[in-house]
Amino acid sequence: MSYAVKEMFLTLQGEGVHSGRRAVFTRFTGCNLWSGLERDRSDAVCQFCDTDFVGMDGDGGGRFDDAAALAAAVTDVWGEGDDARFIVLTGGEPMLQVDEAVIDALHAAQFEIAIESNGTLPVPRSIDWICISPKAGSETVQRSGDELKLVWPQPDSDWQAMQDWDFANYLLQPMDARLDEEANAANLQEAIAFVQAHPKWRLSLQTHKILGLA
Repeated sequence: MSYAVKEMFLTLQGEGVHSGRRAVFTRFTGCNLWSGLERDRSDAVCQFCDTDFVGMDGDGGGRFDDAAALAAAVTDVWGEGDDARFIVLTGGEPMLQVDEAVIDALHAAQFEIAIESNGTLPVPRSIDWICISPKAGSETVQRSGDELKLVWPQPDSDWQAMQDWDFANYLLQPMDARLDEEANAANLQEAIAFVQAHPKWRLSLQTHKILGLA
């Protein structure tokens, strides 16, 4: 099986429990919550998506013939040393492509594997860190993992039901309204108020954007 990757780059994880950790981000092409082939996302379930997952034209992107080739590219991006190797598989929706061959190849290269998924597809527990970000209007089938990260506000999200799912960490992240500073400020205040009212949840910020990282 070959793998289509939009981009692959070395950065710091900007969100969630692992925020601040050195990581290779590998963004797979495509998303099952959006049926289009162009960058117009008028038919997408999550209109607030801030990620370009179309094509293979990003830094480090391309088509990799097999899992070994993908793992070799990830290792090259990481650079020297094998201490605390960490990769984040993301998208789009990475579970459209991630399989046991990729997981085994990355583990063989001594990477701890994290995934960021919308939860509409099952995620194998052989992945070390499972982060699920449910999207209103879709069915979340992966209801267990290490981190549930809910973008807020999503008025139609059944967050009450999510509290009964099996996650070690419950995070609320203010929705990025892109260049609308007033909307961003309002979303942040809504998220803060939510966490104040519901202490099972913790605030997660997109620190990579604050720091100007990719």
